[in-house]
Amino acid sequence: MSSPVVQPRYTPEEYLALERKATQKSEYVNGQVFAMSGASRAHNLIAGNVYREISSQLKGRPCEAYVSDMRVKVSTTGLYSYPDVVAVCGEIRFDDEQKDTLLNPTVLVEVLSSSTEAYDRGEKFAHYRRLESLQEYVLIAQDKVRVEHFVRQGDQWVLTEASNLDDTVHLASIGCRLALREIYDKVEFPASD
Repeated sequence: MSSPVVQPRYTPEEYLALERKATQKSEYVNGQVFAMSGASRAHNLIAGNVYREISSQLKGRPCEAYVSDMRVKVSTTGLYSYPDVVAVCGEIRFDDEQKDTLLNPTVLVEVLSSSTEAYDRGEKFAHYRRLESLQEYVLIAQDKVRVEHFVRQGDQWVLTEASNLDDTVHLASIGCRLALREIYDKVEFPASD
């Protein structure tokens, strides 16, 4: 009979010390570190397209956008994660002087994959909803044209969905528009049966 594998537990400080030296990114929650896997071509294209569109629309405004390497901390739950795209307007707050862990994102975007979709929709979104600053959460499919846009309205999150290349998603909290044709630029979808 084999013994179960016991995962080491880390403090947030230990995690950050290890993460800042690591060659690959890991997320952290409840003392556990989870390695992140590589992304597909479609995933990279979509994340890059979304970042390009948001970043260009934020030029000259007191807002910033980051793509995949900006860590976000959910202080109330202890989650440290790397959303695919992050946007923040107004005062930007970081966890410490390293300025590599954002505390107050306004918009978070995740590109879905078969291995992360359930987590991005469920547990991760449950963590993200605890961020008082978060106003919009966007989930983007990479195997079909579909963008799910969650908007905070008081204590509720309202979902709208766009699934046509001629559709546009309005990110009101940062004053940006994302045309699905731009989000999916150069993305090739699997052939349908």
